[in-house]
Amino acid sequence: MSGGGFESHRLVVRKRFSVPREELFSAWTDAETMALWMCPGDIVSAEVRMDLRVGGSLLIVMRDSAGTYEHHGRFTIIDPPSKLAFTWIAAATDMQETLVTVEFFALSETESELVLTHDRFPRPDVRDRYRGGWDSILHRLAVSLRPGA
Repeated sequence: MSGGGFESHRLVVRKRFSVPREELFSAWTDAETMALWMCPGDIVSAEVRMDLRVGGSLLIVMRDSAGTYEHHGRFTIIDPPSKLAFTWIAAATDMQETLVTVEFFALSETESELVLTHDRFPRPDVRDRYRGGWDSILHRLAVSLRPGA
C-alpha cells in the first residue's frame, strides 16, 4: 500500500482525566456543557446543538474575532459510557465527511482515559491542522472538569 493510504488520513489523540468515564461521557453528550470547552485555539465561544440519538444531528458553531466556523454531522454510535461517534463536516475538511470516534476507558473509579480518533481526512495536511485543535479542545475539557472550574 502506498503512503497515501487510509492510515495516513487518521488522527488519534489520547488524554487522561481525573474524573470517572461516566462524567467524561456526559461532558460530550450535553450541548450546554460541550459549548463551554469546544473552543480550540483563538475560538472565544461555541454554540452546540445536538439531537442525541443514532442518526441525530450535531451542529457546532465556533466563533473568534475573525468570524464563525460551522461544523455539522450526525451521530453514528452512542454507547454510554464507552463510545460516541459522529460524522464531522466543515470548511476545514473541504466540506467532506470525516468521522470522529471518542472512546472512554475507566482507569479507576476516579480516573479515565479518552481516545479520540478522527478518520477520513481528505488529505494529510488537513489531518495535521486538526491535531492542535483537538489537543486544545481536550485541554479545555480537562480544565472544565476540575472542581471549581
